[in-house]
Amino acid sequence: MSRQPIRIGARGSKLSLAQSGLMQARIATALGAGPGDDLDAFAQLIPIVTSGDRIQDRRLMEIGGKGLFTKEIEEALLDGRIDCAIHSLKDMPAVLPPGLVLAAVPEREDPRDAFISHVCERLEDLPKGARLGTASLRRQAQALHVRPDLEIVMLRGNVDTRLAKLERGEADAILLAQSGLNRLGLGHLTRSWLDPIAAPPAPGQGALVIETRAEDVDLPWLQAVRCQATTLAVAAERGALYALEGSCRTAVGAYARLDGLDLTMIVEALTPDGAHRFRREGAVTLSGLEATDQARALGLDLGGQVRIEGGPALILTE
Repeated sequence: MSRQPIRIGARGSKLSLAQSGLMQARIATALGAGPGDDLDAFAQLIPIVTSGDRIQDRRLMEIGGKGLFTKEIEEALLDGRIDCAIHSLKDMPAVLPPGLVLAAVPEREDPRDAFISHVCERLEDLPKGARLGTASLRRQAQALHVRPDLEIVMLRGNVDTRLAKLERGEADAILLAQSGLNRLGLGHLTRSWLDPIAAPPAPGQGALVIETRAEDVDLPWLQAVRCQATTLAVAAERGALYALEGSCRTAVGAYARLDGLDLTMIVEALTPDGAHRFRREGAVTLSGLEATDQARALGLDLGGQVRIEGGPALILTE
């Protein structure tokens, strides 16, 4: 093969490398790799340690937000040291650096939040005053909305670290993305799932995304790995994220589902203590080349309505 392999930047965590490995195989196949071929001859993984990976003892909102999981990778992309980057879409800020785009989203994994505990089967069944481990403001607020008596334990780190903390008794239960558990072969640990209608996941949860420079967005190998249904659903969800100025200081959930050409969606935002919840549901019938814009417009509309109703109370100020 005469061309240089595609250089794929990704975080160095176990989950990120597992996810990026899946995408490396997809990209290599799109570039012409066959069974038994060396994937690195077509697409190479380049692990990059991010600020979000280095700092594990504080919430993201205290140290700069979601962008700390992408900053160093995006710098490498803009500098030309890598050709694309693989991210969990839920970790992507609503606004990207100039010159970069979310170029391709493959088929989505399970978008639900997983409940893991040695104490009980469901969040609702936890004993009074039980400790729930999470670093997500959204998961915290959604849990407290249902169970205001729970004690929230700040739990950052990779999946193995969080599971180890559960084993050591630092929490009675934890919430994790089912998609990440599945990709690590740990899906069997889940005791139950949060209903994605009653408790919408983070916008884009369960989806991976390939980020590229803007001029590369139409490359044939990118087109080969795109999933149209997932692209439309997450376009709506990220529209809501943008409208709500979604960050680590806002508890935002959004879940869109495509049935044929009909896209239905639920958006919610909660006050950080979970005491107040603001929700909107909507639907649109998509059409042709404008489908992605229509999906995003639905998210922007519903998110905007929630933002107007919730107001400043939705933003964590401490």
